[in-house]
Amino acid sequence: MPIQHAIWQVGQPATQLKQSKLSSEALLEEMIVQDPRILSPAWMLIGQQETTSHGGRIDLLAIAPDGSLVLVELKRDRTPREIVAQALDYASWVAELGADRISQIYARFKPGHSLEQDFQQRFGTALDEDSLNHAHQIIIVAAELDPSTERIVQYLNDRDIAINVLFFQVFEHSGQQLLSRAWLIDPSETQANAAVTIATGKGAKEPWNGEFYVSFGDQTSRSWDDAVRYGFISGGGGSWYSKTLKLLSSGDRVWVNIPGRGYVGVGEVLEAVQPASDFHVHTDNGERLAMDVLKHGELYKADAADPELSEYFVRVKWLHTIPAALAFNELGLFGNQNTVCQPTTPKWRHTVERLRAVFKIGEAEASSRD
Repeated sequence: MPIQHAIWQVGQPATQLKQSKLSSEALLEEMIVQDPRILSPAWMLIGQQETTSHGGRIDLLAIAPDGSLVLVELKRDRTPREIVAQALDYASWVAELGADRISQIYARFKPGHSLEQDFQQRFGTALDEDSLNHAHQIIIVAAELDPSTERIVQYLNDRDIAINVLFFQVFEHSGQQLLSRAWLIDPSETQANAAVTIATGKGAKEPWNGEFYVSFGDQTSRSWDDAVRYGFISGGGGSWYSKTLKLLSSGDRVWVNIPGRGYVGVGEVLEAVQPASDFHVHTDNGERLAMDVLKHGELYKADAADPELSEYFVRVKWLHTIPAALAFNELGLFGNQNTVCQPTTPKWRHTVERLRAVFKIGEAEASSRD
């Protein structure tokens, strides 16, 4: 079903705004370069009009907080299905980019800047070369799709190819042009598909083992002691960090890692994700709103009314936890910045096997949710 936009000016009667068109794709591209939030507040642009070795030219290239890349193709008007084949061809080139090539692309995009330094400043974490370009997304930006293209994109996404379409439309109002946008597919699904493809090397993939990785990050706004005491995991500060929590359902097994420190717990999901404004915890004084009792509750209250920035919670029954100061870490364990993901790499299988041994999670407990 094609996505359609309409905007009305509030009044009596309401007045529908007239649809318009941008003068060129270049204008849309420059608008995005000036304000990448038009695409996503979670991405950092690293390249523009980059020529591939196949002879094509990628409109925009971005990087996500986990080091995965985002290939963006812009089309001002109706998008034929050939653009999907073109984007997939470009993606095959992006998939082969190493750290040196990506740094060169960024140097052309922002002369005199360092990708590592700008990534650290933008996301507050170091750019790990092992995580850089471990996965990628394809984003087609268009005014509309023909039905064939929409079916192809949906088919690919349903089969774990991280591809999505961002629709935009232009309206006229008082001599000005206004831009609106809408996604074909929930962006969290595309992000999850990209996370599923995480592997440590070419071809290093295997069937997902059914157990989820959780990153419990940013200790300046999140307390592991609270998570243990009240039984939850959480993510927030932007939709990129919170939307993958939607992957979790009651009964799911989660292994929790604090980035930079190590693994601290394993638990079973009890309830689906809830926003901070709805999440309650049990205390000695009865059930209370989590924001009223958690260490960083005042931060959560400040953003609770903003669906984009709000903290989101998933209730968990802990099977085993250890203090953050005693977090388990060693070479060869899986790690990623996604709040939740479904790794399909042998490193994840190895990680779970090691954690079961270290946390003394026996086979009976390991299979209790099946």
